[in-house]
Amino acid sequence: MIVERYPDNPILEPNHEQFWEAEAVFNGCPARYNKKVYLVYRALSQSHYYEVGKTKMQLSTIGLADSTDGFHFKNRTRFIIPEQDWERFGCEDPRVTKLDDKYYIFYTALSNYPFSAEGIKIAVATTKNFKKIDERHLVTPFNAKGMALFPERINGKLWALLTVNTDIPPAKIGLVSFDKEEDMWDHEKWHKWYQDLDSHALPLTRSPNDQIEVGAPPIRTPQGWVVIYAYIKNYFTPPPIFMVEAVLLDKDDPSKVIAHTSVPILNPREYYEKIGMVPNIVFPSGTLKKADDVLLLYYGAADTFCAVAAIKFSSLMDNMLNDDKGVKFVRAVENPIISPQSFNSWESKATFNPAALYLESKFHIVYRAMGEDNTSVMGYATSPDGVTIDYRSPEPIYVPRESFEQKNIENGNSGCEDPRLTVIRDRIYMCYTAYDSINVPRVAMTWIKKTDFLARRWHWSPPVLISPPGLDDKDAFVFPQKVNNKYVIVHRSGEDMDLAFRDSLDFGENDWLEEYRWIAPRKGWWDSKRIGAAGPPVKTKDGWVLLYHGISEDGIYRIGALLLNLENPVEVLGRTAEPILEPEMPYERHGQVHNVVFPCSATLIKGELIVFYGGADKVVGMAKIDISKLLKLLKKSNNG
Repeated sequence: MIVERYPDNPILEPNHEQFWEAEAVFNGCPARYNKKVYLVYRALSQSHYYEVGKTKMQLSTIGLADSTDGFHFKNRTRFIIPEQDWERFGCEDPRVTKLDDKYYIFYTALSNYPFSAEGIKIAVATTKNFKKIDERHLVTPFNAKGMALFPERINGKLWALLTVNTDIPPAKIGLVSFDKEEDMWDHEKWHKWYQDLDSHALPLTRSPNDQIEVGAPPIRTPQGWVVIYAYIKNYFTPPPIFMVEAVLLDKDDPSKVIAHTSVPILNPREYYEKIGMVPNIVFPSGTLKKADDVLLLYYGAADTFCAVAAIKFSSLMDNMLNDDKGVKFVRAVENPIISPQSFNSWESKATFNPAALYLESKFHIVYRAMGEDNTSVMGYATSPDGVTIDYRSPEPIYVPRESFEQKNIENGNSGCEDPRLTVIRDRIYMCYTAYDSINVPRVAMTWIKKTDFLARRWHWSPPVLISPPGLDDKDAFVFPQKVNNKYVIVHRSGEDMDLAFRDSLDFGENDWLEEYRWIAPRKGWWDSKRIGAAGPPVKTKDGWVLLYHGISEDGIYRIGALLLNLENPVEVLGRTAEPILEPEMPYERHGQVHNVVFPCSATLIKGELIVFYGGADKVVGMAKIDISKLLKLLKKSNNG
């Protein structure tokens, strides 16, 4: 889906001239009234002595500002301040909904300090014109936060969502209905509802280590109710990852979940989301329909600022409802097509992570092979159809030759790993990972004449290191054509996919790859920990299609795709939201390294994109995908 942050974010910053909002202003929720947009937001004061015993603390109140466009707010003033015992230590995180002629502002009320679960509850204030508060009530008699009212009655009843047990986890997002307004603060009814909480909870949590909380008030659509909420991954096993997600509920029975987003809508990326009172937080708090297909999402950033992002609504719905989740690589039933051979000592332990070229009507597969001494070399096989192996070299075609790839520790991993091949004129360039078992892995490059390669005369040029010393660098290849009259080498140093621009592919002494930060992992996604390019991209009329592997926080390797601009491949036009190949088969889930699929090339033949890939660092498999379906998916995605 397309999400664009407002370029002038943050839209609201602390006002150091006003004591009550000097430290932070965040978690703002908008509402329209009388041709203006009003933003109710949480404001945090400077630390001061407060209440009984002269306790020194920062007090949260709820501020109000107005705007004509929803971006530029002025006339900031305190709107909801502690008045009752049940809120005397602060009012936090408002959500506002208009129902009939009244605005309901639900907020978190704090009644004790130091803060504890029994003193953190939900309250509501009402107004008709944002000039004064007409009523306020304590809503829940139990620990809860983040309540939001549906903006219309459903089957004659009032409905709301709230987060229960936020401070005595596991928290749950519950659904509640009321016959009349007064039921909202009827504590006897709430006690009965709470006793049967599990029957009212929406099934949104994926792991007991995660936390969820209601974000923005529900949005009515023809397909159902869209609810945008906060999902905090690893909340109880830090560091937590704050994300924004969405769920679609049935329009007549909101207890029924129709669909939900498969990836985060938003996660911390910009400086104002990463640096503040509490770093690395994005927290959804309200929405505003700006145009037919644009939804403005208001959110708190780093518990310090109010920010806004624009969501392309059709893309959000597509992500939840369409069948693009079925666009996946299809494995060959013959898999694995290459496995270790015990009678060849050099490949008796593993054969994996292959590159392939399609030349003279045949696949030429160069794969990484290991023996029991854990030395990596390159094996070679050919196939007329991608699954039938009609030739397999009895000897390795490439072995460690230089000190930077020769073993220094007995039985330690070393050698020449994970080849990537690029044909440029009459040469085939091979980039690979060189490892001597002691120093960090580095990128090495060699080449061979195309005629020698096809004739199986393995006259490789002397390898040279092309990445700098001391930098762990892998997953490198030469781009198949020049960009602005320069060669481009894609590689991975650290967690990112990087680019280096070169006038020549000849590397002299102390002549290393430059580092241009290109594409980063996406926190909270399937490619959250580290990413690396599979191999040279394939050219289509819509752009370059580049496959890449992504590693999640739990160590699973999956495959996604990028669509790059034909004229300027540095520009990313699309990025798959979900993996298009992931470990599912036994030979992908169990091996030297469990849960790995790892290709080092891609080949486009007759409308099919074909990959040979390593499974669990043990065997080679083959899979294919319809390029037209993949392009359709990429062209309507922009998830970088």
